Amino acid sequence: MIAQTIQLALAPVFMLVAIGNIMNILSTRLGRVVDRSRVLQQLHAETSGVEHDAVVREMRMVARRIRIISQAILLLVASGLTVGIVVALLFVEELADLDLQLVVAGAFTIAIGLLMIALVLFIRETRQATEALQIPETYLELERKL
Repeated sequence: MIAQTIQLALAPVFMLVAIGNIMNILSTRLGRVVDRSRVLQQLHAETSGVEHDAVVREMRMVARRIRIISQAILLLVASGLTVGIVVALLFVEELADLDLQLVVAGAFTIAIGLLMIALVLFIRETRQATEALQIPETYLELERKL
C-alpha cells in the first residue's frame, strides 16, 4: 500500500516542480525590476521638468510591478506549502489508517486555487511590463516604407 501512496503523491510533487519553475521566473523578473528601480532612483535626483515626470511615472509602474511580483511569489509559496501538506496527509492517511480524502481534496483544491491566482498576477505583471515598454511611434518611422 505504501507504494500506491508514493504513486499517488507523484502528481503533487510534479506540481511543486512547476511552482518552483514559476518562482524562478518571477524572482528573475523581480531582480530586473529592482535593478531598474535603482537606476530610476538615481535619475530622480538628477532630472527636472518633463524628464523628471517621466522618471516618476516609470517609478510608479516599477513599484506596482514589484508589488504584483511579490504577491505572486507569496501565493506560490503558499501553494507549494499546501502541496507539501497534501503529500504529508497522503502518507499520514496511509500510515495511520485514517480517512482523510476530503481533507486531502480540499488542500489540493486550495493549492490549485493559489497557483491560479499567482498565475493571474504573473499575467498582470507581464502586461504592466509590456505597457512600460511601449516604443514611441517616432522611433518606428511609420511614414517610411521599409
